Amino acid sequence: MKIFKKLKALAVSLNQDVLMLWFAIKNPNTPLAPKLISGLAVAYALSPIDLIPDFIPVLGYVDELIILPALIWLAIRFIPEAIIKQSREDAQRWRMQSSQKLLGYLGAAIIVLVWVLIVVWISIKI
Repeated sequence: MKIFKKLKALAVSLNQDVLMLWFAIKNPNTPLAPKLISGLAVAYALSPIDLIPDFIPVLGYVDELIILPALIWLAIRFIPEAIIKQSREDAQRWRMQSSQKLLGYLGAAIIVLVWVLIVVWISIKI
């Protein structure tokens, strides 16, 4: 069980770092080389195509456990600290805004579903 908690924490960390790198790419003060490495890391993280397909036992997850973290580490190493900090703040702000939007859409969907169920129930009773 402990290993699953560590893997989950790693997945959350990778997710946060990929989003942070996305904001670093968009920052005009980020140097070109780190932008290219960050772009590669973000593209690889979001790509449905892996170097090693996931259906291959054990080896299929090597890219998620080694290649992606290595690209993220390399990109972060070359991005100036001030840009990393600003990008993390931008990513956090974006996550908060998108989660609020998601809750708003979820609430609207639940209300629409309730109304549809009421209309269906009434139509069955009539």
